Amino acid sequence: MTSRWLNAALLAACFLVSIAITAAAQERPDIPFAPIEDPTIKDPDNPVKQFRVDMARVEAEFPLTREHLMRITPENVLNFTQEELDQLYGRLTAGPIPDGQHAGSLIFPRGDRITPEVGLSSRLQQILGGVPGRIAGGGIEFLEEIGRDLWKGKVFFRSEGILRNMIDDTLGIRLITEGDHNTVMTTPVPREGRLGNVFRNTVWLLFPAKVYCGQSLLDGRRESIVVDYNYSDEIARYRAGPDSLAGRGGLRIRDEIRMIRPGFYLGRAYTNRIFLLNFFLYREDVAEPAEAQFAAGAPINGDCWDGEQGRKAPPP
Repeated sequence: MTSRWLNAALLAACFLVSIAITAAAQERPDIPFAPIEDPTIKDPDNPVKQFRVDMARVEAEFPLTREHLMRITPENVLNFTQEELDQLYGRLTAGPIPDGQHAGSLIFPRGDRITPEVGLSSRLQQILGGVPGRIAGGGIEFLEEIGRDLWKGKVFFRSEGILRNMIDDTLGIRLITEGDHNTVMTTPVPREGRLGNVFRNTVWLLFPAKVYCGQSLLDGRRESIVVDYNYSDEIARYRAGPDSLAGRGGLRIRDEIRMIRPGFYLGRAYTNRIFLLNFFLYREDVAEPAEAQFAAGAPINGDCWDGEQGRKAPPP
């Protein structure tokens, strides 16, 4: 049993830990957020007076324009706090289901660190609990070392309603991949790009998932694009090792994404419906050509339900 959970903890780190893009030179974009404190709340027992976040209220009082969204980049999105990322996500719509390769990186909110005390390790300990949690926490430095740079993004097969994750072919992933490694699906990747986080000519395609529109676990007013690993064993070329560790017999991973602008998506990862971390996806050859039209107000043909109220942002 301990061995099984050790493998699950190992997979969690391998699957979820990637290199962060350097953001030191990037300033936090100037977009509106609801305040942390609300002076209208009269509560003598709560001197901090937290703002009672309701996504509909946030969107009504702090709407995002397309000009605001154009200010967000793969580099500066790393500078938000978790509360800001939540508010940003709640004011986005799903947009179209992506197609093809999208490079990705994880977002550890400003001030968060991955150590045995905070960050991913603490979340793993809380989620796994008991001995498995202590294994995950105590071995986090080792897990980070073999997991870093492993996840490169996702490849969407839009017409099939599925995706597969781009995983770097390293010793760490080979140790938990069953069968003949020569039969693992692969895809060529560009050696250079805006994200600069792919170092090999090809990457493995592992951890398949079904892709569909569904209710957001954060904001139920409108749908998100859901990436569901629970029934990945029904997808062609599924490999029990390691694909099962992300599915219903393992960590029960469920992602959801919404569009910041064409080719650029903000995502949230859950394990067993417990929020774990944020990530983003970016496709340069889609995002950059679409910037001018998006900024000018071109319509977006989304695939998912935008809710009865829609996202009523003022014009740019």
